[in-house]
Amino acid sequence: MIRGTKNLLAGLRWLASVALISGPALAQESGYTDLDLDACETLAEDVMGVSLKCEGYEDYPVYFKEGDIRQSVIFGQVDRELIDGGFESFAAFNHVNTRIEWRVDDGGRPFAAILRWFIDNPGPDGSSTRQGRGEILVVSKVATQGDGGSCFVAMVDAKANPKANELARQAADTEAADFACGMNEPQWIGKRGDLVSERTFSWPEGYVVE
Repeated sequence: MIRGTKNLLAGLRWLASVALISGPALAQESGYTDLDLDACETLAEDVMGVSLKCEGYEDYPVYFKEGDIRQSVIFGQVDRELIDGGFESFAAFNHVNTRIEWRVDDGGRPFAAILRWFIDNPGPDGSSTRQGRGEILVVSKVATQGDGGSCFVAMVDAKANPKANELARQAADTEAADFACGMNEPQWIGKRGDLVSERTFSWPEGYVVE
């Protein structure tokens, strides 16, 4: 009887381990990388700004641009015309954080990236303060060989929403894979406060990814 009980318990433990390995909870996970602008390759540079190619997640690079005190970031195996001619940002002066969260499918492929943007709202003396600075979690589509589009998918006001990271991950997991850059419009998720800014974008002429 004791031996039979032990066998039953061993079987239950095995089933539990299989469930943990193959269950849906592992279908989407996060990986993290740091954006080190000093280590990036310079693609173009002039008095107005710079365009860089940076190390990302495995063979999915990060493309960074800066111009007019505004920044733009796209991810993955991006179409050349989008790298050269695209710019998606916010109307207010801004800059991005250095920590990137990549949402990864069960095959180890990233399909979305989450990056925090800081909106540099001017204070009474014209300078930006931490208290008056907006924070936006931007969910972006990661480009692949079969779909070279990378763009904003969703935006979450990180100061107005206590569970902003959870909202961003949910948006990434449900919206990013099928999002069509150049056709679909990114949406604000959750509450939106007064410290954020309107999205701005410029696509290469005729650029549409279905």
